[in-house]
Amino acid sequence: MRLSYPADIKVIQVPCTGRVDIIHLLNAIEDGADGVYVAGCLEGECHYREGNLKARRKVTYVKKVLTDLGIEPERVEMYNLSSAQGARFAEIANEMAEKIKTLGPTPLAKDSAA
Repeated sequence: MRLSYPADIKVIQVPCTGRVDIIHLLNAIEDGADGVYVAGCLEGECHYREGNLKARRKVTYVKKVLTDLGIEPERVEMYNLSSAQGARFAEIANEMAEKIKTLGPTPLAKDSAA
């Protein structure tokens, strides 16, 4: 099955979404990413027990920080899906790309700070 999602989606694999840190999400936005999403295991099915629940809490925290900074919290999202849901992964990538297109470029883009 060949999955189709936007070429500007950069996939960074980690052993567990629990390893994604708040600073990684914030740095991505600060470095010019218009949006970031974390795709983790289905809730209750994490191979590392609670990694996906930790990731969800971190994403929620980052959304609050973005709100406090006056940046749309929708730029950061968390999705849960199994590794067998490749089509759903592509669907999420397309949904997120459309959402970001609607929101426009991040206000923190380095090239706009000139």
